Amino acid sequence: MVSGSAAPPSPWSKSLPKPKIDETAYVHSFSSLVGDVTIGANVTIAPGTSIRAQPGNSFHIGTGTQVQDGAVIHGLEQGKVEGDDRSPYSVWIGKNTSITHMALIHGPAYVGSDCFIGFRSTVFNAHLGDGCVVMMHVLIQDVSLPPGKYVPSGSIITTQQQADRLPNVQASDRQLAAQVVGVNDALRSGYHCAENLACITPVRTQLEKTFNGHSALSDSSPARDSSSSTSNFSQMQNTRLDPAVVERVRQLLAQGLKIGTEHADPRRFKINAWNSCTPSQSSREGEVLAGLEKCVAEHSGDYVRLFGIDTRLKQRVSELIIQRPGDAAIGRVSAPPSSSSHSSYSRPQKL
Repeated sequence: MVSGSAAPPSPWSKSLPKPKIDETAYVHSFSSLVGDVTIGANVTIAPGTSIRAQPGNSFHIGTGTQVQDGAVIHGLEQGKVEGDDRSPYSVWIGKNTSITHMALIHGPAYVGSDCFIGFRSTVFNAHLGDGCVVMMHVLIQDVSLPPGKYVPSGSIITTQQQADRLPNVQASDRQLAAQVVGVNDALRSGYHCAENLACITPVRTQLEKTFNGHSALSDSSPARDSSSSTSNFSQMQNTRLDPAVVERVRQLLAQGLKIGTEHADPRRFKINAWNSCTPSQSSREGEVLAGLEKCVAEHSGDYVRLFGIDTRLKQRVSELIIQRPGDAAIGRVSAPPSSSSHSSYSRPQKL
């Protein structure tokens, strides 16, 4: 910890209860937690966050939720919401919800499970049902949103009539949310690994070999740990693919998507005519990466791209070009060209 006290002295600071933090959660030392705050399992509290429960106020942050960099969660002395456990809270945030960068949740406020609160958005004296998606620079105040509502960027929702007219969330609305959540899940694993000597030692050793001129590709048997974090780092060491490609695959698999790959020579690339590589039916990360590496190696002089496949909606999402002709490193992520048809963040396409 940077300091022993997260708040300056005050008449009531000595009487404040200490936060209750699950041992599987990650709370960054550059964050501030004050008062009766309950942090659930596998929660991420990122750097620069401020979570302050004044006397008589209780906050709850549910399992798997992310509170990202610079987010603020405070509450008024007056006003309570009913949590899922039927107890009164100043702020209740459900499970697997994402409070993104610079967002403000100010109690009394209830944010349900599986919600997404976009960058710099504000929720005050409001109730958001499960599965709501709130985009960027939004104000939600003095209203109740039914479950599964979508709030476009820049919206100001301050009357119940406005809230009732909001559209329902569509599958495409969750793409950005899923990408942001995936990246921060990976960060939580990385933070935990960095504090675990058994986990971080093989990673540091591999980096030292690379900096000393030894190829990281030659080490085929790095030390492994029983934890999932170590397994993920070992997988990144065992593959010749660029780490950014490995991370994209991991994000897509975490969303329950299948992985597809395609290749095109320069002539066919110009007319957007791609050929499929052998499809992978597996959802195991190691097998998917092995298939992707094989496709890249077999078409070393071609463009290669990967994408997610939503088998339920029969759509392809999140295309990413991972190789261009002349790339020196296998599976290196390439900057997207100016043509939107080849953008790394493409609209869903029907299969």
